[in-house]
Amino acid sequence: KSSVQTIGEEQIQNPYTELLVLKGHHDIVRFLVQIDDFRFASAGDDGIILLWNAQTGEKLFELHGHTHKITAVAPFSSSGASEEKKHLILSASADRTVIVWDCSTGRQVQKVSCFHSTVKCLTVLQRLDVWLSGGSDLCVWNRKLDLLCKTSHLPDAGISALVELPKNCVAAAVGKELIIFRLIASNDGSKGWNVLEVKRLVDHQDNILSLVSINDLTFVTGSYAGELIVWDALDWTKQASECNFWDSSVHPDAQPEIKLTQSPNETSVQHLTSDEECVFAAVGKGIYVYNLQMKRVIACQRTAHDSSVLHIEQLPNRQLISCSEDGSVRIWELREKQQLPAEPVSTGFFNMWGFGRANKQANQAAKKTQENTPMYFLELVGDLIGHSSAVQMFLYFGELGLATCSADHLIILWKDGERESRLRSLTLFQKLAQNSDLQLK
Repeated sequence: KSSVQTIGEEQIQNPYTELLVLKGHHDIVRFLVQIDDFRFASAGDDGIILLWNAQTGEKLFELHGHTHKITAVAPFSSSGASEEKKHLILSASADRTVIVWDCSTGRQVQKVSCFHSTVKCLTVLQRLDVWLSGGSDLCVWNRKLDLLCKTSHLPDAGISALVELPKNCVAAAVGKELIIFRLIASNDGSKGWNVLEVKRLVDHQDNILSLVSINDLTFVTGSYAGELIVWDALDWTKQASECNFWDSSVHPDAQPEIKLTQSPNETSVQHLTSDEECVFAAVGKGIYVYNLQMKRVIACQRTAHDSSVLHIEQLPNRQLISCSEDGSVRIWELREKQQLPAEPVSTGFFNMWGFGRANKQANQAAKKTQENTPMYFLELVGDLIGHSSAVQMFLYFGELGLATCSADHLIILWKDGERESRLRSLTLFQKLAQNSDLQLK
């Protein structure tokens, strides 16, 4: 752990003016998982899992057990009323194993090595007290790591992402397809479980990269070709879609860009997050805010970063944080635009051919809609420069700050400089008070 460093004080709205650099990994750090209010785990291509204290930056445990890079990590806390709450984490690796770790001791609880291929995603279903592993097949496990049931072998690259749905269902991304599975537990108290394929949704034109659950009624998917689809979580029907993120004619308030061709990675939906009212999408280098009720993009920043945005999260105060392949972490604020009176649109070409009246009515309708619809924009309020390579993801710890991980093998804890200064002053005063008490005695 290195000493505290500071960043530019001129960013008035950026609280993260101090940083702690945490060293311990020897390769790309891809995953950060929150364990509780002050602890988190990091993992990546070196196959090691490190447990950290988010307040102090202290390394708590170093977990060794995998021989290849780690491909998925998930928290798995016990929920038994009779026992004390136990914090566990699951880790999957390219060595075709999954390990359960105890976060309080740093010890390996159990290891499963019966997989035919790499497990690419892990999902815990707290309601059923089981967890799922996705790869060339979907497996259902209990807390003791007994295999309850599994699907038949899935085609191509297998499951790349999973999201929990109501009524004991899950949606699995398998290439371009979205497969809905239902988990059925036996009623007689025996260990009989079954996982059934209920539906295949083939609306995406390219591989599905991101899935997010909005609430018990809705979930959203995003693809490599820049398609965003809103789904009904109960009957799995398509509710709405957006596939024109990069088209400036659809978003006239966006800064125009002149390009002859659009490369696919500049339109891919890398990550999705939501606050139930809006979906925030990391699309190529940009950030887009899609309103679920209006069924349209209400704000965008087409070039939020110099390279692809890899991760995005919304903070409680209408702010967003994004991180990118360019090594930067940025803070954005969603603000409402001050509306100017709408100008009447010329009927132009259509008027020459006698379509003036119909077009005038359309213009009036459009003008009315424009007046009633608030417009928003994303304002850059902070730029965190500390990593020298792609920032893979981050965790927000509220007043404890922000943890970021990167391809530069480092983890950085970003702190509120004013808060940390106050805490240091308080600690100093307490020490001085203790010393004066000792001297008086």
